Amino acid sequence: MMLVILLLAGVVVVYVAYPHRGEDVPRFPWLGAALRKGVDAMPTIKDDEPSRR
Repeated sequence: MMLVILLLAGVVVVYVAYPHRGEDVPRFPWLGAALRKGVDAMPTIKDDEPSRR
């Protein structure tokens, strides 16, 4: 179970470090493409949109 947690944490770190900022993942372009699909699929709030409370 600890291995699964560490792998998930690694994916989150890679996501925040590269595709979230619009950069390519070095050495693993397939991972960057997969994470970018996730970025595009997630709903986001733009800076100019009011937040819903």
